[in-house]
Amino acid sequence: MSDSEPQTQSFQAEVRQLLDIVIHSLYTDKEIFVRELISNASDSLEKLRLKQLTENSVFEGDLPLEINITTDEEANTITFSDHGIGMNRQELTDNLGTIARSGSKEFLQALKEKGDTNASVIGQFGVGFYSVFMAAEKVEVYTHSWDAEAEHLKWESDGQSGYSIYESEGQQRGAKIVVYLKEDSKEFATEATIKNVIEQYSRFVSFPLNLNGERVNTVDAIWLKSKKEISEEEYKEFYQYCAHATDEPRHTLHFSTDAPLNLNALLFSPDENHERFGFGQMKPGVSLYCRKVLIDSEPQGLLPEWLRFLRGVVDSEDLPLNISRETMQDSALVQKLNRLLTKRFLKHLASQAKNEPEKYQEFFERFGRFLKEGIATAPEHHEALGGLLRFESSMLDKGEKTSLADYLTRSKEEQEEIYYLVGLDRDAMAAGPYLEAFQKRGIEVALFTDQIDDYIMETLREFKGKKLVSADRAEIELDDLVESESKLSEEDGNSLVEWLTTTLGDKVEKVELGKRLVSHPVVALQSQDAPSGQVRAMMEAMGENAPEQKARLEFNPNHELVAKLHALKGENEEVAAKVANQLADNALLAAGLVKNPAGVVAGMNDLLGSLMK
Repeated sequence: MSDSEPQTQSFQAEVRQLLDIVIHSLYTDKEIFVRELISNASDSLEKLRLKQLTENSVFEGDLPLEINITTDEEANTITFSDHGIGMNRQELTDNLGTIARSGSKEFLQALKEKGDTNASVIGQFGVGFYSVFMAAEKVEVYTHSWDAEAEHLKWESDGQSGYSIYESEGQQRGAKIVVYLKEDSKEFATEATIKNVIEQYSRFVSFPLNLNGERVNTVDAIWLKSKKEISEEEYKEFYQYCAHATDEPRHTLHFSTDAPLNLNALLFSPDENHERFGFGQMKPGVSLYCRKVLIDSEPQGLLPEWLRFLRGVVDSEDLPLNISRETMQDSALVQKLNRLLTKRFLKHLASQAKNEPEKYQEFFERFGRFLKEGIATAPEHHEALGGLLRFESSMLDKGEKTSLADYLTRSKEEQEEIYYLVGLDRDAMAAGPYLEAFQKRGIEVALFTDQIDDYIMETLREFKGKKLVSADRAEIELDDLVESESKLSEEDGNSLVEWLTTTLGDKVEKVELGKRLVSHPVVALQSQDAPSGQVRAMMEAMGENAPEQKARLEFNPNHELVAKLHALKGENEEVAAKVANQLADNALLAAGLVKNPAGVVAGMNDLLGSLMK
């Protein structure tokens, strides 16, 4: 039947200004209108489903709850239809005429006060429907409300002059939106274009979504289901879909929260870390949804950079979105999401570390660098991340790994520090001068072998209230061992220290005799506040000037070489000075404090030449 005489409403000047902002400023991509109209249809169907629970009778109650999209290249149109709750005349004015109401003035005033680029006020005004005019020269909406007594209606607008409402007999329940496309937007009348948009943004809507008669949303939004309803195979398939992967997930973390945020999350970690094979840095892989509609496939700040290996979906109904749904208004909310997701994943790792230590150890070997990156950049998570570190120990067999928490269960009752060493490998540390003093006293030392571990431990600083102390630090006070007979008298020892201090000059901060060493003649010790040799090297590699730092040399008065050095200085002081300098260089080299190793080799050659004369 023909349409009745229209009820026409003209847009006022400020409304035309608002439409211009919506169409030309708020959205960065024209395709967003497809997502908006699908989302509106899904909302309408959801409302109808709830209405059916409370009403005895619903107009055309047997119509299927689905969304249908039809493209027509010849007519240059795209049509969206649903059998949702529909609209009566007043609802058409209220819903599709939102921007024609007095709120538009407040909206424009808010933009004026906050600046045209500030999107934080946009979401209050519900004008997402009008994104269609980025691509449309005219839009017709045919509708009938769920109420059988309501009118059959048609709404029409060009998005410029105003809108008209007609009576138009023969409408089904729900809404049919016919979009007449502009010449520069013809691609939206093609099936391939619309299918790509749906797959990117809307394939998880709750209701069947058909494009030209073929269903296109075949993957379920399983993150909204109960874990009891999902099989391991379904988790695997969803991981492979969202991660574009062929492997199986190493971790699957599926949870929901009501407070402090309404949140549903499904996170996976991959089986392998491809960064360790030199394939470049991973891109973030956790997408952000709001009620199953994609907001951002790579949202900034949703997870910390060091969790970039995670894949999956986060869906929250609490997101205060701007009109384009492309950004979140409240950065504080993003930070809340970040903290909540991070804490839950770290808790998940801690649970696996406790219950499946072998599986966790395998994960740490492949992904431990990410956790260390977290220690370097996220002090708020230090305690949790520190507990996830794994390393060898001087108290355990070679190859066996332990944790800082386990270290504390074995430490001495009065021990207030956790001692550690960083070196190339366990054998190198065992052969060096630092470990023996602790071994002789039955004190455990954590052994780290990653080149960044020095920096990580200095950044971590403490764990469960116990200070982390490198075993090469000068301030460490150890209990005296049962004294063995010294090879130097107190007078000879003082004489040697005085001579070494003069001979070595400004090469070192201080020279002293000590009781730390057992089998080594000398060791270089640094102050607790000084950066380690490896940290200094990292700073210099990054172009930073490492602070000048001199080490303290501690000679072992019980070592035969030290006793012979004392004797040699009285017999041939020139050669004795070369020996002293070589011993000092060797100790500084072991501590990573020698910038020019070639100089140490030259000194050794000079010493050998002197001895062979």
